[in-house]
Amino acid sequence: MTTTNTKKYTAYKDSGVEWLGEIPEGWEISRLGLILNPISANNRIDLPLLSITREKGVILRDLENEEENHNFIPDDLSNYKVLKQGQFGMNKMKAWQGSYGISNFDGIVSPAYFIFDLDNKVVPEYFHKAIRSKLYISFFGSASDGVRIGQWDLSKDRMKNIPFLLPPLTEQTAIAQFLDTKTALIDQAINIKQKQIELLKERRQILIHKAVTQGLNPAVKMKDSGVEWIGEVPEGWEMKRLKYIFENIQTGTTPTTTNPNYFDGDIDWYNPKDLNNENLIEAERKLTHLAINRKEIKMFPKDSILIVGIGGTTGKTSYMINSGTFNQQITGFNSKYNINKYYFYLLRSISKVMLNTANYTTLPILNNEFFKSLTLIQPIIEEQNEIVLYIEELGIKIATAITLKEQEIEKLKEYKATLINSAVTGKIKVC
Repeated sequence: MTTTNTKKYTAYKDSGVEWLGEIPEGWEISRLGLILNPISANNRIDLPLLSITREKGVILRDLENEEENHNFIPDDLSNYKVLKQGQFGMNKMKAWQGSYGISNFDGIVSPAYFIFDLDNKVVPEYFHKAIRSKLYISFFGSASDGVRIGQWDLSKDRMKNIPFLLPPLTEQTAIAQFLDTKTALIDQAINIKQKQIELLKERRQILIHKAVTQGLNPAVKMKDSGVEWIGEVPEGWEMKRLKYIFENIQTGTTPTTTNPNYFDGDIDWYNPKDLNNENLIEAERKLTHLAINRKEIKMFPKDSILIVGIGGTTGKTSYMINSGTFNQQITGFNSKYNINKYYFYLLRSISKVMLNTANYTTLPILNNEFFKSLTLIQPIIEEQNEIVLYIEELGIKIATAITLKEQEIEKLKEYKATLINSAVTGKIKVC
């Protein structure tokens, strides 16, 4: 995509900085050390906690969000630094990723962070957009050192020498306002496409559930299944306990972990983290044949269904395309006389039903007794095959549509980045 604004400045000059090239007449080149004034204030535990993120810059910290709060929060916050609205905050260990920005809040941040006041030659809104553009983020990478991936320490001295392009104050304001308007429209378009992707995923799940519980023939005569969560099913279908559908129902095992000869082999050994509600390609850990020979584990055939029976991901269901084994948190199912792939789609679509009907006090537990007594549908084999083919063709069509939407989103993000870079370096004129 090209930018929608193609106006240029009437005169340009050499910036003296290779990556900038020519810049508009009237703009100047400064250095971060000349426009950022380091400050440090603390002992304000009355202020809210803030986070400084790569995606959004400075945000209010959500104390209820476990994913966001994986970092330790001490009981005593008196040494946490004050970051006020309009000041520039930076996570110096992740500056190379773009974890910095102008704050819209008064709050406190880690004592390890850098806090700066801006010189009066800089409009905060313009500075925020410029410094978070891809052009500047790369400079923080070259000004950071370290051997530990993801935790590179920013050199303050080298940071001071990073060049920064300063238009006149009125143009800084105009550029910030222009980018506010344009990026809001782009973000709106991205959000629409993301919602369309979610709708496609929801439609896929609805169609799969309908296919595995009602079949593919809308004109077929229906009958009451006698099971509340199933409702009506085609007249020729039977209802059976799960134990009469699968000949092989087995909970996994873990070999003796103190024996190093059992691990780092070529046999897939799945744990709940490996299960993804889709086909299982490869396990995170592998076992040796010695573990099988000594009967510490049992192999399960390919085309088997795996379901997490205990833990935080209980109910997650996957399908083994190769033979393998699994740990004791997982139960495997296999049948020689039914189409396992059909039952994978059925069991995956009713995971919430299983969780709601399981007996538990804190976390649901889906053990062998629960599974064996679970009532399932049994269409004739030909229909099981037809349903699997339909679902997989449907999956390809919807996956293709989702991929197209994702590509459109990436193009919009690229356009947004190009637009910001062009505006803050004077490659386009916005006023």
